[in-house]
Amino acid sequence: MITDNLRDWLALQMYTELGSAQGDLGLGGNSTNPASNTLDVPLSQTSNITVTRARVENTVEIKLTMNNAGSYIAGKVIREAGVFDTTETPDQLWIRESFEGIGPFSTTEKLEITFVVEVE
Repeated sequence: MITDNLRDWLALQMYTELGSAQGDLGLGGNSTNPASNTLDVPLSQTSNITVTRARVENTVEIKLTMNNAGSYIAGKVIREAGVFDTTETPDQLWIRESFEGIGPFSTTEKLEITFVVEVE
């Protein structure tokens, strides 16, 4: 049995480590090997994506936001997103999700992708 205190502590550790995280988008949509450190087809847009995070008890929410998405990924259809720990070399892929393609985007559109991690 894992106690509520341990769940909260594990979520806090994740939240703390995500303070230096970066996000990226990709064009691939295949399943990923859990040992992978990259997205299937990364767009290398980390400098254009803002990563925010929040924690409530045993739940951590990570949000990737790209303002003016079409300016950076014009004509692209996004099929994957990931969160990376950039304190390691090479960067470590912590979370990756593939999904049904979205896009293309106009230059003024805002793209937000939210990951919710619950420690159970």
